[in-house]
Amino acid sequence: MTYVVTDACVKCKYTDCVDVCPVDCFREGPNFLVIDPDECIDCTLCVAECPVEAIYAEDDVPADQQAYIQINAELSRNPAWTPIVEKKDPLPDHDQWSTVKNKLPHLDRNGA
Repeated sequence: MTYVVTDACVKCKYTDCVDVCPVDCFREGPNFLVIDPDECIDCTLCVAECPVEAIYAEDDVPADQQAYIQINAELSRNPAWTPIVEKKDPLPDHDQWSTVKNKLPHLDRNGA
């Protein structure tokens, strides 16, 4: 089983999770992070680090966010989404977006 970044990360992009990842499985886009399912070793370390609770085990992804399983897999293979291995500041307007729901239309699929 792999872990999946979901809706709460869109337009926030906290990166606390990347600091604890032992295999560098996170990929960075302009306003979202994804987990490469081929690299993830299911260690669970990232889950507790996410301040907006955006990371779930694949089997536990909420029903209304199942699309993010495929989104993580797809975008992690996009060469424009590069590995991120060090913590960065969240996006400038992260506070405004941290409690917004249904942010999929705001997901920027272009490269970082």
